[in-house]
Amino acid sequence: MDQKKPAVRPQQKKPSYPISEGLRTYLRRYRRERALPVTYERLRHFSDSVPISDAAGKHTLWESVLYDRLEMESLQEDLKRVYALIRVDGDLSVMKHLYIDRIDFCAFGNSAPFRIRIVNAYNDNPDYFYIKRGDASRVYGLELEHLLSPNRLNYLTCANTLVEEHIAGIPGNVFIDRWLDNPELKPIRVAKELVKFNERSFVRLLGDMRSYNFVVVVTPDFEGAQIRIRAMDFDQQSYEGRMSLYRPQFFKDNQPLALFCVKHLRIETAQQYQREEQVLILQRAAIIEDRLAMLLAAMSTDELAPLSHVHELREALAEHYQRPSYLNCQSMGDLVRENLHSIRHNVEAVSPVPPQRLDQEAEQ
Repeated sequence: MDQKKPAVRPQQKKPSYPISEGLRTYLRRYRRERALPVTYERLRHFSDSVPISDAAGKHTLWESVLYDRLEMESLQEDLKRVYALIRVDGDLSVMKHLYIDRIDFCAFGNSAPFRIRIVNAYNDNPDYFYIKRGDASRVYGLELEHLLSPNRLNYLTCANTLVEEHIAGIPGNVFIDRWLDNPELKPIRVAKELVKFNERSFVRLLGDMRSYNFVVVVTPDFEGAQIRIRAMDFDQQSYEGRMSLYRPQFFKDNQPLALFCVKHLRIETAQQYQREEQVLILQRAAIIEDRLAMLLAAMSTDELAPLSHVHELREALAEHYQRPSYLNCQSMGDLVRENLHSIRHNVEAVSPVPPQRLDQEAEQ
């Protein structure tokens, strides 16, 4: 990953975009839109809150919220039903031993989420899930991650409510501070995953992947640990106009990671890993061709950013890929589709890949 460009930061806070009827149709078809017993607005009616501190005693951005006693009893049962919908398609019979331990709220960020801590009464093992305001950008980000990355995601929508499972891993900023130079991790494996994560973010236009917006999953293997980087914040899906904001390597917070790659990878090796990820993205797209076409058809008609951002980004991408066809794109959805066409063109130039119908009309 080169260092020719300066570190960047998003310029302004992104507004929330409503879920359109086209996207809602997609969500219903693939069972993402479900009737939920708890909505975001219901959780907003808490009566009091207590600040939460971390293990070092420092205040976090989270507060534990309290509700009236009668409401809390009802809310706990309904939250268990929501969790059952995410995990086992609503089968409460296998979740009778779970209880809601705590409900937290964070006013920071676009989604102002509630975090639900649910615990297994038999072994005290906790899990988390989140209830947030529904936002089209975030839904598109979650779905593109599910379809085009190696990671599967469970989430549900209901009107203006979004429910997400917890994405476990080491926060990127913590990984930089405590794990990056760990002798138990092979530097090449870490650098390889950084290159691949950078390429995934760029192709599907996921912005603002600063270190605290992704996690690192370390999996022990018989020959050292394997590394996987997972995005956990999707608010900046296809919003920014500056192309560099879709490339994690250029964020100031990620500079130690970029320098790590420069130290441990030759440019030829980095290009190899980049091409490997492009091929994998195309293979994933081929498997879910019709589903992806329907998603991109909805995304292409939705407003997810100011038109000036679309124009700025399409000009930069046209120059980057040397493809004038970008200049015909009128939306962020068009640009994501064109990115997939671009990497297919690059891959086919050296190794033919069966053409896919990413620009076909979605099936009704």
